[in-house]
Amino acid sequence: MQQKNNSDSLPSHVAIIMDGNNRWAKARNLPGVSGHQQGVVRAREAVEFAVEKNLETLTLFAFSSENWGRSDEEISLIMKLLAQALEEQIPRLIENKVQLSFIGDLLKFDVDLQKRMKKAERLTLCQDEKKLDLVIAASYGGRWDIVQAIEKIKGIKEEVEINEELVSSLTSLAPFSDPDLCIRTGGEYRVSNFLLWHLAYSELYFSELFWPDFDSNQFELALDEYSRRQRRFGDQSNFSAT
Repeated sequence: MQQKNNSDSLPSHVAIIMDGNNRWAKARNLPGVSGHQQGVVRAREAVEFAVEKNLETLTLFAFSSENWGRSDEEISLIMKLLAQALEEQIPRLIENKVQLSFIGDLLKFDVDLQKRMKKAERLTLCQDEKKLDLVIAASYGGRWDIVQAIEKIKGIKEEVEINEELVSSLTSLAPFSDPDLCIRTGGEYRVSNFLLWHLAYSELYFSELFWPDFDSNQFELALDEYSRRQRRFGDQSNFSAT
């Protein structure tokens, strides 16, 4: 059975938009790949921190549907890093009882990488004592996710009531709860087509730091900020007119 948080002040599901790898490298006069490499290090640290804090789900925005518009050279480097990270991190994920899942338009990746992703999901499948669900959003876009859910509804033969529950059940993130907290690094203040359906009532936390500088101490600060917020979900019970 998956562990639960020890404190109600902690989010169960944290989603992170890992932004700023290229700008981090450029600020240091380093090749862009250096930023992505350091970004992988931070991603590993974030996973270990999430396990330590007993979070239930961590979703990382690794590659957006818009990222396919980058240069062929950069895309190739990112794909190689992703394949390398899968090979290197699987033993660590298994050891830490972290179950890996990918969401997104994965058919856009080459066949070899698709096979590596499926293998990673299979090898990290936890039968019991799961400590964390790690969701990697790759070739993912929030609008794409909603459209593909609508396409699934069109394919349902019997008559069904179209409501929020049905749409939610057909999105990529359906097996998991909606994020309680969404963190974005890199000094940008937008969600950039990430989990548009699922972030409706998520708390948003923006960091000026580039992702390669966002270490576990910064993650802790984000959780501290979350614990100080009062989530109302549109509830007006605390409203008083003057």
